[in-house]
Amino acid sequence: MPDKGEPSAGARSATRPEEAQNPCEIAMVAEVPVYPASCASRFLLEQVADKWSVLVVSALWGGPLRFNALRRRIEGITQKALTDTLRRLERNGMVARRVIPASPVAVEYSLTETGLSLRAPFAALHDWTLAHGTAVVAAREVFDARAGGT
Repeated sequence: MPDKGEPSAGARSATRPEEAQNPCEIAMVAEVPVYPASCASRFLLEQVADKWSVLVVSALWGGPLRFNALRRRIEGITQKALTDTLRRLERNGMVARRVIPASPVAVEYSLTETGLSLRAPFAALHDWTLAHGTAVVAAREVFDARAGGT
């Protein structure tokens, strides 16, 4: 039986990115996959899995929205955070920006096909939060009580 620090016989043997033949090969540490820093999957997770990206993409599922409509829909987001998130999502091909020639000029944002493809994974994440929210709150209360109420 393998020790907790050793991969099982069926697991991939690479434990460091430099040992992997494919930079996206999942390294196994204690039988848990760890994505190497050089892997595109890890980069994409950093781009789409943050709080604001999830909320912006979710807000745009209903169709195109202007900047201020998005800002009103996403409670707590600052103008800077929304601007940065929209630029990052646009740069990564998940959001399209369209200038509306009006007076004054308006801009609306919509999801691209790539952005729309996030619907199922984000819905699964949302379902998970609903199913496990109570357990997470309970765990936090136990931890805080044990840590002296931090």
